[in-house]
Amino acid sequence: MANEKAPSLRELCQRYGIRFKKGLGQNLLLDDNINRIMVDAAALTDEDYVVEVGAGLGALTRRICRHAGKLLAVEIDPSFMPCLEDQFGDLPNVRLFRGDILNHDLPKLVEEHIPGGRRHKLVANLPYYITTPILFHFLESPLFFSRLVVMMQHEVGERLVAPVGAPDYGVLTLAGQCFGAVDVVHKVPASCFVPRPKVDSCIVRFRCREEPPVPGLDRRFFMKVVRAAFSMRRKTLRNSLAVSPGFGMAKDVVLACLDVANIDPGRRPQSLSFEEFSRLAITLRERT
Repeated sequence: MANEKAPSLRELCQRYGIRFKKGLGQNLLLDDNINRIMVDAAALTDEDYVVEVGAGLGALTRRICRHAGKLLAVEIDPSFMPCLEDQFGDLPNVRLFRGDILNHDLPKLVEEHIPGGRRHKLVANLPYYITTPILFHFLESPLFFSRLVVMMQHEVGERLVAPVGAPDYGVLTLAGQCFGAVDVVHKVPASCFVPRPKVDSCIVRFRCREEPPVPGLDRRFFMKVVRAAFSMRRKTLRNSLAVSPGFGMAKDVVLACLDVANIDPGRRPQSLSFEEFSRLAITLRERT
């Protein structure tokens, strides 16, 4: 049961014959204090319905379910499911689901397994190789998640909070600002995991906004503009926006919109602030 003392990682691996799969980015956390920090950052109450991606052997699951109203713990690897079922299968506020979260519509999945929630959050130790797709899956979901607290590769966390003009400033930085306020809560050294990864990690918290931070901003179109601009980050805006295959707007229209938005067409995308990209996106949207 979740309120009992948790068996050690070594015990669980031996009991269930667990073999870590490099292809699934499986690095299990040794330090349970890190799980406590994540749950504290999520500020969980019994009103929160939580999704956990990559439940693994259930160390973070155990902490989440003590504080959340409902928990949907998702795990892609079938070899972990017996361990999770033995620990949490009888708990009334926990539902276990085996599958790839990216292959499922979030509103439908949540409604099927933990229906009736008024406030939703994500708390997860994300696999490195699909961190960004999972983030966008939740940020862009029609089901609003008020807070995301996720473990990720440290360099990805640095990109999320990079200042304008920094080498790491880009699509992820602007996405974070578009959907909420982002901060790095805690750095986690590689020595806290087994197998030990080659890089450090960090805990990142997204305090999400249900409405766009700028009135009239279409978030999907904003992200389309940003992705087009950074698809050729060494080019000027006049060139990257006009020739990007994912955007495809005529150069004269791009130039006219840059002029209306009071942005020099010779600037490169990494020099534009979130407010400037927002102004440009709104202007471009009016021309489509």
